[in-house]
Amino acid sequence: MTKVSDPLTINGMTVKNRLTFAPTVKFDYAGEDGRVTEKHVKHYTERARGGLGLICVEATAVTPEGRFAKNHLGLWEDGQTEGHKAITEACHDQGTVVLIQLNHTGITGNPIFGTPVGPSAVTVRDGSMSHAMSIEEIHEMQDSFVSAALRAKKAGYDGIQLHGCHGYLINQFVSPKTNLRDDEYGADKALFAAEIIKKIRSECGDRFIISIRTTGAEPDAKSAIKAAREYVDAGCDYLQVSHGIDSFTEKLKKEGEPYSDLAALGVNMHKAMEGRVPVSCVGGLLTPEPVRYMIENGLTDTVDLARGVLADPNFANAVLNDTAYTKCFECERCQYGPGTKHVCPAELKRQKAMR
Repeated sequence: MTKVSDPLTINGMTVKNRLTFAPTVKFDYAGEDGRVTEKHVKHYTERARGGLGLICVEATAVTPEGRFAKNHLGLWEDGQTEGHKAITEACHDQGTVVLIQLNHTGITGNPIFGTPVGPSAVTVRDGSMSHAMSIEEIHEMQDSFVSAALRAKKAGYDGIQLHGCHGYLINQFVSPKTNLRDDEYGADKALFAAEIIKKIRSECGDRFIISIRTTGAEPDAKSAIKAAREYVDAGCDYLQVSHGIDSFTEKLKKEGEPYSDLAALGVNMHKAMEGRVPVSCVGGLLTPEPVRYMIENGLTDTVDLARGVLADPNFANAVLNDTAYTKCFECERCQYGPGTKHVCPAELKRQKAMR
């Protein structure tokens, strides 16, 4: 039986246990220059010390136009590389493997950066139309991801994760709702990301982890598995599964299983991959028991932790060693967001009553 404390090999690199930190953006940490700050370094250092086997640093823009907002971490220029070295060194000092998530917002881009771009011209949030990328623009965008990956390698990251879900650019190429193209990038909706993976492998070498955070059901589970297999064929080493543009309607979780419908997408992908590459699950895994259950029953190779590790940097140690921890209170709006701190619902109610 596999245990959460058992090591795992990803592309020849040993991850010391099965617990990973999912990328969670800290919107109020970066400045307009997109550079790493001391807040970032402290944030990831604390969580590396907390026992995680692998950390995936938050979504990092590959172009300035692909940011969520002006205070968004970036790797679109060489001057941003140096600051990331403090993060990678801190993680490596704790024996933690560290990746960085590379992202472009695509048609969900902030209008302050100009007309959003994507695979097709579709209506965006302000009612205007996005710009449909030409073939030349697609190739330029792919090169931006590759250049960011090279900067990540120079900064000491063990690899990168492409953000291929949650409605951002790579996900937009996969979804039939946002990819209306009649060329090769419409016929093969995984092609955009698959070509990025091939290019990163060519430029960054064999001993560099390439992961993708991919959808488990976009537009359905069968299609998502097909896309994931194409990514693996292209050179992807590790699949971290979440959701896409639409709310998924397929209920893949077996009755009585102690994990969420979202986590079940990863379980389904893990089964489909048949051990070709490691697969990670995410979704409401906030206490040690379901985390251990999923690993010990062979339902996934790793578990991506987010809110649990935000609530307590030592949550991974609690899972590994059965020690006490500060529980995530599942606030309606996560209290670990910009300008807030993590407090329980009762405390929030008390604070409101005093106003």
